[in-house]
Amino acid sequence: MKKITQITLVLLLVYGNMFAQQEKGIIGYNNWLNPWTEFKPNKVEYGKPTKILSGDITKDTRLYKRDIYLLLGDVFVTDSTTLTIEPGTVIIGDFKTKGSLVISNGSKIIADGTHTDPIVFTSSKSVKKPGDWGGLFILGNAPTNKFGVESSLNYGLVPSAAKTISYGGNNPASYSGVLRYVRIEYAGKRTKDYGYFNGLTLAGVGQQTIIENIMVSYCEGNSFGILGGDVILDKMVSYKSSINDYDFNYGAQCKINNSLAIRSPYVSGAGKSRCMYVVAHDQKESADFSQKQTFVSAENLTLINLSDDLRNDIKVGLVNEAIYIGEDASFTIDKSVISGFNPAVIFDRKIEINSENLERIKFTRTYFNNCKGNIFVENIANNEDLENWYGNRAFNNVYSKGPDSETFIDVENLKRPDFRLRINRIIASNDIDDDD
Repeated sequence: MKKITQITLVLLLVYGNMFAQQEKGIIGYNNWLNPWTEFKPNKVEYGKPTKILSGDITKDTRLYKRDIYLLLGDVFVTDSTTLTIEPGTVIIGDFKTKGSLVISNGSKIIADGTHTDPIVFTSSKSVKKPGDWGGLFILGNAPTNKFGVESSLNYGLVPSAAKTISYGGNNPASYSGVLRYVRIEYAGKRTKDYGYFNGLTLAGVGQQTIIENIMVSYCEGNSFGILGGDVILDKMVSYKSSINDYDFNYGAQCKINNSLAIRSPYVSGAGKSRCMYVVAHDQKESADFSQKQTFVSAENLTLINLSDDLRNDIKVGLVNEAIYIGEDASFTIDKSVISGFNPAVIFDRKIEINSENLERIKFTRTYFNNCKGNIFVENIANNEDLENWYGNRAFNNVYSKGPDSETFIDVENLKRPDFRLRINRIIASNDIDDDD
């Protein structure tokens, strides 16, 4: 590895010591997971649909809590229309037609639930399974790194007009509405030509859009897919997705704060699945390098793998890395917890380990716990350079091999202003089990 200047290390050491006492992992003044999240959605009876949503919604529309709505096929909010959804409203994705909801570029969604009355998107089946329905798409006109001003979604959606599935533009501050206190359950339908839907897709979504307190659970695809755009994600929860929890691509500029991913080695797709998949492009030739490339800034994340026997699950190949970072992407993570992975982080094999690349991929004040290895380059077994670099005191990272019960502060300390939620207590308090 090329030499890194001593001055950089000294500055990092000072910076690390200034904040050494701050807490790692998800934080808050109270248990922000309660009561709006639901870790056993298959045990909830939401009732039968009373109204149908289908085709194009071309005039301002409000959905009411008193009704239960059935998404029949691909439903598009178009023509600069605003869809407003009352707190507590339930929207059911039809299994037979694999219902989906698309907020087209120029239209808006105002889905502003509350912590006691979240908005719920779920499956129409009595016994719900991942992939029962499609997902929720929000398309905006913030930039991407794809050639041309606009791109089209390649998910097999069937719009009445091509512009309905276009996204991207020149306005990083654009506004596509509000998504707050929303649960998305059992989404991620499979398509023959385009793979799986995401639970929530944000494509070209801009800074002014509010995305807070969103839970995606049991998705057959990625829980969250961020395609370009410039967004802030706060208090996200991904629970037992089959592919990736958070997938970033096409020049996404994203700040993700105070968020959680809980993976299970017994729930996965055919390929590798991770908590965070951070890439700039699918193919380098498809990226416009005159535009910004993918940059993800993460703070106070908890990424945890729930395993009955971690050593055996790693041995038989059920556990992957928590974070994958691709060529040309930039990534920083601070004050976070990564626990129970194999290994914690993988760099794409095309990333050369030099000062320039290490300057744009930063791990600081992060707790690496019970992982089989910490940070590696893909297909290279010797990670000594990376281990020494990120293990330097200047970054204030911690490498540990303790149980999760020692990783998080006890939940009895919830009333402390600086509390961190202890994941195993959260799981117990929500009565999570694996019989969904």
